[in-house]
Amino acid sequence: MEPPEMINAGDLVLKRWEPEWAAELAAAVQESLPELRPWLPFATDDYGVDQARDFIGRNFDGTDFNYAIFTSIGELIGSIGLMTRMGPGVLEIGYWMRTPYAGRGHMTAAVRVMARVALTLPGIERVAIRHDPANLASAAVAAKAGFAETGRDGDDVVREFRRA
Repeated sequence: MEPPEMINAGDLVLKRWEPEWAAELAAAVQESLPELRPWLPFATDDYGVDQARDFIGRNFDGTDFNYAIFTSIGELIGSIGLMTRMGPGVLEIGYWMRTPYAGRGHMTAAVRVMARVALTLPGIERVAIRHDPANLASAAVAAKAGFAETGRDGDDVVREFRRA
């Protein structure tokens, strides 16, 4: 399974992370720490270029397929990825938005297109999003993108998107 290197999503472009973007990734995480810290374990005060390089490096391990989200004019506004950790036949989508771009519908558009692309990959029957029930922004994105709540996984809400 190999998702595409680039995905067009209307006014957005999703591109697999590249090592030369590590400094911009670190800056985006630092800029967005107040919103990211409650939900994402990596979002810490010491997140820097080394951590960004490590994250980008995992993009080539065959289990995580992470994308930078850019506007059509090249502004880095967030990250979205497909993860295989839920087992065969399912890909999990994880995402975060850079604070100044939140609330504009960008992530909903990115999640919609990512789910559709994921379902075209061989052997994938469903796409899932797991989020903390208190993370209302992630819940709203998942619901607007067409994901229905299907249960719980530990403390997380699980929402799924399936083939029509």
